[in-house]
Amino acid sequence: MSGSKLSDASTPAHQRPDEPLAFTVHAMPLPEQMADAEARRTRTGRWKMLGILLICAAPVIASYFTFYVIRPEGRRVFGELVEPARPVPLVSARTLDGAPKALADLKGQWLLVSVAGGACGPDCERHLYLQRQMREAMGKEKERIDWVWLVSDDAPVADAVRPALAKATVLRVPPTVLAAWLQAAPGKSLPDHLYVVDPMDNLMMRFPAGLDAGGAAKARRDIDRLLRASAWWDNAGR
Repeated sequence: MSGSKLSDASTPAHQRPDEPLAFTVHAMPLPEQMADAEARRTRTGRWKMLGILLICAAPVIASYFTFYVIRPEGRRVFGELVEPARPVPLVSARTLDGAPKALADLKGQWLLVSVAGGACGPDCERHLYLQRQMREAMGKEKERIDWVWLVSDDAPVADAVRPALAKATVLRVPPTVLAAWLQAAPGKSLPDHLYVVDPMDNLMMRFPAGLDAGGAAKARRDIDRLLRASAWWDNAGR
């Protein structure tokens, strides 16, 4: 037996008898199987994408749930929730000096927003004053809030108003953009309200028109509760 093997091994290749070549044949997948596999991949990809979106949105969802469902301290909410939340438009605004600035650059902070023309009448001045006071009343938490005045026209801002805007963000935004983003209550106009925008750049609340000092105190409590509800994921500054 071993001699035979040695003989076969020592025989030159051209003198060995011909032997058939062996092939392994793999069956091609059926079209139905290929379609099923593709459908499974598509479903898996969609579930993964949904999971990523939920992870990204979880902090905001959690803070809203805490604020509106659990409602710490059992206090009534003074502001009105804007549903669905409206994301900031991806457009460029202008500073008072004319420099371009993307509205999306405001992302990363809670925003307390007012709207008015550059002439800034008594109602506008009252809103600017209340915005500043509400932010300052937050104490150490105020660094998590920016107060913003969105100027809806090209009218010049009076020099008498400018010193009060030292800590404000002031941007000129076309009225068509503001109308598509912000939302006034029925029968009211955009300048009638103060608005709250979350750090993800979503408009999520407005305060009643005709806000006075008493209403501002209630609005400040709403903002304070939002800040406390979001403290575990939102940090001061951008």
